[in-house]
Amino acid sequence: MARMHARRKGRSGSKRPLTAKSPDWVPVEADEVEETVARLAAQGKRSAEIGLILRDQYAVPNVRLATGKTVSEIMRARGTKFEMPEDLGDLMRKAVELQTHLKAHPRDLSNLRGLQLIESKIRRLARYYQGEGVLPPAWDYSVKIQELAAK
Repeated sequence: MARMHARRKGRSGSKRPLTAKSPDWVPVEADEVEETVARLAAQGKRSAEIGLILRDQYAVPNVRLATGKTVSEIMRARGTKFEMPEDLGDLMRKAVELQTHLKAHPRDLSNLRGLQLIESKIRRLARYYQGEGVLPPAWDYSVKIQELAAK
C-alpha cells in the first residue's frame, strides 16, 4: 500500500514477536505495573512517555502483555481525564511550531507544504474522533485552538 502523502510504497520494518504472554524475565508483576502507571500519570506523564519509562527503567517490554490492558486503559480506569487524544495534540503542537517558523521565514515553501500536510492529518483525525465520540461534534480545528494546545 502506498504512503498517505507520497507516491512511494511503504518501508519494511521490524515486527514484535508474536507472543501471547509476558516473557519470564520481566521482573515486575501486573499489580506493580499498574501502580507505576498510575504514579507516573499523576506526575503528568503522557501514555507514550509512560510506556518508554516502563520499557527503559523497569524492563517491561509490553504493558499489554504484562497486565492485559494498555497504558491508556489503565489510566482511564484510575480516573485520568484526557482533554484531547495524544496523537491529535502532538500534531497540533507540530503545526504550531511550523507556523512560528513560517512567520520568521515566509518563503520556506517546503515547510509550508509540510504544514498543509500536517493540517490535513489533523482534520482527518478530528473527523475520526468526532465519529467515535471522543471529540464533540462541534469541535473544529483552528489557529486559536493550536495556540492553546502548544502551551
